[in-house]
Amino acid sequence: MHDLIEVVVWDMGGVLIRTKDPSPRQELAEWLGMTVDEVYSIVFENDSARNATLGRISEEDHWNTIQNRLGLGFEDMQDFRTAFWGGDGMDQALFDYIQSLRPRFRTALLSNAWSGARQVMKERYNMLSAFDVSIFSAEIGLAKPDPAIYHYLLDRLAISPEKTVFIDDVKENVESAINVGMRGVVFHNRQQVLDDLALMGIK
Repeated sequence: MHDLIEVVVWDMGGVLIRTKDPSPRQELAEWLGMTVDEVYSIVFENDSARNATLGRISEEDHWNTIQNRLGLGFEDMQDFRTAFWGGDGMDQALFDYIQSLRPRFRTALLSNAWSGARQVMKERYNMLSAFDVSIFSAEIGLAKPDPAIYHYLLDRLAISPEKTVFIDDVKENVESAINVGMRGVVFHNRQQVLDDLALMGIK
């Protein structure tokens, strides 16, 4: 079956971009008198975040909602944003691996991300050149695990689902991809994913 795979699709946050140093977010939580999980929830787990993910509001509108909720001034909010992302970074070895797959395989990026994500990926990480197709949820109004986003991806790639494999750190997202006919791998760490893909003949 692995001979059929032509496209390897990657998630961004939690896979290619991960928290390498938790201390900036921990210090931010201490400054606010919160736990790290509470800070994470304020940023990602609420209606404002979901609306930003679906492109119903801009990323800046979402940050303004967070600022108002926390009662922070402009400079403190800038510090909040800097600290929240401060420990995140790209997995360079995984990025190099993805680049090495081409041209034997096509590659794609499928991310639940806010309106500013594409600019950040270009300017901070310079990573979009590794992908034939890059899709960010806010740009199309669809988000994982909605099956519609996988069908949108497959249409963009002009390929049938059985010829693709999707890697994501969220099990629900992978299961949804499998339900539309794609192969799927849940990301736990870089070596595990490389080993799983190697078993499919992807090296």
